[in-house]
Amino acid sequence: MVPYPSTLDVRHELVEHVSWLIYARRCERRTRWRKLSCFRQAQLALAHLRKNETLAQLSAGFGVSEATAWRYVEETVDVLAAWAPGLREALTGRGEDDFVILDGTLIPTDRVAADEPYYSQKHRKHGMNVQVVAAPDGTPLWFSRALPGRTHDLTAARAHGVIENCHTRQILVLADRAYQGAGATVRTPYYRHHELPEHYQQYNRDHARLRAPGERAFAQLKTWRLLRRARCSTNRIGRIVAAVHTLLIGCVNLTADLGC
Repeated sequence: MVPYPSTLDVRHELVEHVSWLIYARRCERRTRWRKLSCFRQAQLALAHLRKNETLAQLSAGFGVSEATAWRYVEETVDVLAAWAPGLREALTGRGEDDFVILDGTLIPTDRVAADEPYYSQKHRKHGMNVQVVAAPDGTPLWFSRALPGRTHDLTAARAHGVIENCHTRQILVLADRAYQGAGATVRTPYYRHHELPEHYQQYNRDHARLRAPGERAFAQLKTWRLLRRARCSTNRIGRIVAAVHTLLIGCVNLTADLGC
């Protein structure tokens, strides 16, 4: 492996923020010495998440062994995932006058054909199902843990308690046709709208317009290239999604603080 200079397309302030979280974890564990500083560990972990570089590439670039690079990435992901908001926290403060957008996506993985539970017939590939609850402007409020790719979106939403929690708080939920039959406060478009009266067609148009910003949540998630095609264990994907959500929140807060 031959190391070469490279750049990481994230804010310097975000790397500093992550390094302070790592520093707090080291103080908690009373770690006396590490090969890399907190800042360099943050850089290594963010490079893995942002650029999807392999551990072999990272270890060569940062001058550590592959095992050490793996431990640094795992520790950083755990630190970040612990700060991700839960579903109840994400819905706190939202009431009857609010609405949220519910959607699901597939995080592609490297799997073999024998791994049937991870194969999504909808997407025609192996992966993990992740649900999102987004604000009306598309800001992600909560990401679910990852379930096998064959899991239907409605089944996943019920398993994570999204339908029940939104119904309890009387929060209107806008979702696509995959959530047809959810009931409660979930609103989905009508089938065969071209054959329906005009007011039904207008409802579908309004529904699509209000739900469209929800696509931004997954677009932001997958700017972290590791989640475009994960080469890791499927057991890690849920924690990685939570870690990236924490980073997205950090980016929003930094932008607000800097007035950009």
